[in-house]
Formats: sequence, structure tokens, C-alpha cells
Amino acid sequence: MPGHFEPISGGGAAVALDEVEISIIRSLAVQLLELVGPGPGGDASDDPLAELFAEGPSEPPSDPVLQRLFPDAYSGPGGEEAAPGDADELRAHSAEFRRFTENDLRAKKREDALAVIRSLDMLTVAGHGGAVLELTPDESRQWLGALNDLRLAIGSRLDIADEEDTDVLYRLPDEDPRKPMVMAYLWLGGLQETLVDTLMP
Repeated sequence: MPGHFEPISGGGAAVALDEVEISIIRSLAVQLLELVGPGPGGDASDDPLAELFAEGPSEPPSDPVLQRLFPDAYSGPGGEEAAPGDADELRAHSAEFRRFTENDLRAKKREDALAVIRSLDMLTVAGHGGAVLELTPDESRQWLGALNDLRLAIGSRLDIADEEDTDVLYRLPDEDPRKPMVMAYLWLGGLQETLVDTLMP
């Protein structure tokens, strides 16, 4: 079980984590939470119905990581540049889609990151041996969402666009300042992959 998720009875998943691993994942989840932000208005609304129908932003975020986490819904074929007339139409469709979906997407990403933080906070670490984190099926899905978001965020900072970029990162020398981030990216990828395997029927 060390370093990877395994299925447990009831449909959940378990993983053995040491104190350093717990600290790294928790720190990354907190950073993700801060990056995603508190959402529209920040505070709870006096009118829950108005909050339910609140419109989100129509423009894409300026931060490249947030652009990766909240991409435009529409683009040219294969992600290529569209013809000028088509580009205006695609931008309009993307703005409309973003306005009605981004608030919910942000809320979901916050919930997933908070679930990771809370489950790690409840985990008691005994000595140097670490601890076994056991997740329910719902918690497992939240962890999967958060792990995916963390990898997207780190991948964006590392300028990873495709598999070829990942291959180059494997060969980075130890003294490269990106090496710790690369190691975290690869490690989280392993956790994500084994968690997906545990959730497959």
C-alpha cells in the first residue's frame, strides 16, 4: 500500500502516507484553495436563491494556472485558431458558458480541496511510520478531483502541454530548480492513477 491507493471494503480507498507526504499534500491543497479563491462575493449571501442564480465571470482568468483549471469551453477544431468571424462567435459562446458554469466549477474545486485538507487533518500520524488514510467512495471522488486539479496547476507552472514535455522533465538534472515540483507532479500522478484504478468497477 505505501505510495499508492488500494481498494477497501465498501468501495472506498486507502493509502499509507508518511508525515512528509501528508504535509506536502496538505500544503498543496491549501495553495489550491487560495488560488481558486472564495468565489463570487466571498461571503454567504442573505438571499440563497439569488446566490444560486448569480452569474459568474464572462472573461477567462489572467493567471495561466486558472486558465488551465477553468479553460474556455469552445475553441477552433482540435484547439486550433478559428477563422476571424468564427473566433468572435466562439468567444461569445465561451463567455456565455463561463458566466453560467464557472461559479459552480470553482465551488466544486474548493469542496474537493477542503475534503483533502479535512481528511488529512483528521489523520493522526503515529511516530515515523506514518498513517493509513481510509476514504469513503465519496471522499475518494473528491480526492480524485483535487489530485487532478493539483496536477493541472503544477503542470501549468512547469509548462507541460503534452507527454513529450513530461519525458523531458524526467531527464532534468537534480540541481534544476524545477526538480522538486517535477517530483511532486510525478508522485501525484502515481497517486491519481492508483486512485482511478480503485474506483473502477
